[in-house]
Amino acid sequence: MSNTAINTAQNVNIEYVYAGLGKRILAFIIDALVLFAYIIILTFTVYRAISVLDGDNNIGAYELSMIPIFIYSLIMHIIFNGRTVGKFIMGIKVVKEDGSPARWSDFIVRWIVRLVDLWLFMFTVGTVSILLTDKQQRLGDMMAKTIVINTRKSVNISHTILQEVDEGYQPIFLNAHLLSDIQANEIKEIYRLAGQSRDYNVLHQLRLKIESILQIKSDLKDGQFVRTVLKDYFHLTSK
Repeated sequence: MSNTAINTAQNVNIEYVYAGLGKRILAFIIDALVLFAYIIILTFTVYRAISVLDGDNNIGAYELSMIPIFIYSLIMHIIFNGRTVGKFIMGIKVVKEDGSPARWSDFIVRWIVRLVDLWLFMFTVGTVSILLTDKQQRLGDMMAKTIVINTRKSVNISHTILQEVDEGYQPIFLNAHLLSDIQANEIKEIYRLAGQSRDYNVLHQLRLKIESILQIKSDLKDGQFVRTVLKDYFHLTSK
């Protein structure tokens, strides 16, 4: 199972696993079931209500009712930031190759190329593309420069921090040991969540809180600062 390292604007390094073909197929099936449920509901409500209309009006109503099916994937991705119902349930989402949120224009490109990836060649092109490309991208992903990641398989940032602290490490903030175990764990958890959600405002507020507790100032970026304090804490308290 391959993964990708994403470096955020605040220099927070997060690793994500590419969503494999199996999860993407299951997400597609779930979305298909959602659309099937939509048709069933229409059959017993709207279609039954318009059955009293003349034939021409019936055809127009049926055509209009099909529009949500055709644009379902596009609208869901735009509204829910790279997710459909299926992707949400499977814990996967669409992002840019650099880890930044995909834009509506990217979703339009992916949606249009679905015609080739999925429908014209009975899923063959999309399946082969996902299996053979390093980033597990279908043609739509390659054209939009997007990837599909497994959001439930991100590497715990705190583990990365601990792994980086070796015996020869020289701490920068020598009073980092003044943090309590509870404070250090809270900082670690907030840092992890802020990195996963790319909430840079929370990251900055965390930095200000640490500076206030330890009475320190630094020119390091927010992400680097928090990581350094945690590394210093682990190094100084592990002796």
